Formats: sequence, C-alpha cells, structure tokens
Amino acid sequence: MGFIPTSIKVSKTTNLVCLFFKWLKPTGLIFLSFGLWIQTPTAKANRGKELFRLCVKCHGSAGEGQQQLSAPAIAGMPEWYLTDQLKKFKSGIRGNHAKDFPGLKMRPIAKMLRYKGDIEAVAKYVSGLKLVKPPQTITDGDAAIGATLYQNCISCHGSKGEGMQPLNSPPLVGQSDWYLMTQLHNFKNGLRGADSEKDPNGSLMVSMANTLADKKAMRDVLAHIYTLQ
Repeated sequence: MGFIPTSIKVSKTTNLVCLFFKWLKPTGLIFLSFGLWIQTPTAKANRGKELFRLCVKCHGSAGEGQQQLSAPAIAGMPEWYLTDQLKKFKSGIRGNHAKDFPGLKMRPIAKMLRYKGDIEAVAKYVSGLKLVKPPQTITDGDAAIGATLYQNCISCHGSKGEGMQPLNSPPLVGQSDWYLMTQLHNFKNGLRGADSEKDPNGSLMVSMANTLADKKAMRDVLAHIYTLQ
C-alpha cells in the first residue's frame, strides 16, 4: 500500500461523516430520538406512578381519600372499575351535572390523561395501592335493618360487598360511608346515571337507589355495609 497524505485522509473522513449525517437528517434530532427510545421502557413502567401525582392533592398520597375535599378513597379499587370511571369522566358521561361539584372537578383531571394508555396505566397503579379501612362517619344507622335492605344490592355487589366485574359493579368495601351516601343521593336526584344509553350501569343504580325510601334507609344500609369492611 502506498502512502496516503494526511490531508486526503481527513478529507475522506470528513466526507464520510457528512454523508452519514446527511443520511440521518430526515429523521430529525437523531440523538434525542435515540435517547427517548432508550428511556421508553422505563418511562412506560413508571407512567402510572407519575400520573398518580395528578391525584394526590385530592385523593391523598396513599389514595385514602379526603372527605373535606369530597374526594373518595381509590386505593385498591379494581383496575377495571377505575378505568371505566376515568373514561366516563373524560368523555363527559359522568361529572357533567351542574350540581355535582366533585364530579365537575374530576372531569378536567381525567382529560389530562390524554395519551393512549394513560388511563390504564394510572388505574393499574392505583389498584395496586394498599386498601385501607376507612373511618366510620355515619354512626346513626341501624345495621340490622340495613342488612335487610341490602338484600336488593347482593345480586350486583355481592353478599360481602366485594363487587362483580361481569356486571361492572364495584366493591363497596374499602369505600367511605360518606362517599357512598353522596353517590346514593346523586343517583336518586339525577346527578348521576341519568343517561341510560351511555351509562346503563348508572341507570340501573338509579332504580336501585330509589328503593331506599329516605335518608334513614340510606343510613341503615350504609351501617350494614360498614360491618362488611
């Protein structure tokens, strides 16, 4: 092999580098893209935890709920139910009544889950949080009478309040009595479940809530539900 001048070597190297980057140019910021590609698996794995930051201010760092903010306990709720409710808030099926103030607050939060898989990611993370027994706040109900009234609830929510996924019926255990009272009120007064076409399960709950004649009956059935905790 003959001697190749240094200037020619540099020129050839420079040309090769220029051609390489010219080839990569259509892909945009190749190194940034490569970096993002490297981080994607980690980002996906932590996505639910990152998105949960949106929930902490109202629902608490452990998902335990905060009554003063009308935010229910969400820790340990089934992933399928959390996913379903977040989609309802995001689409406006739930939280669209002018008198449902907590629901109205949830709608913009749900809309912030704007990328594909966001709802499922945060639902999965929240469902994995430890279920905590909520404090009893409604203490003037008669659990014995409530046990009789609860017979109407068993076919959907289970005898132990465990819920039934095939019927899209959430568990009642692990949920605060004040929140359940609020939702019974919402169902009875048209704030939730009013659209039978878009929310058939909510519509079914409307008729079931109306089997409870008054607030005393509501407190009684909630007293029984609390014994199932």
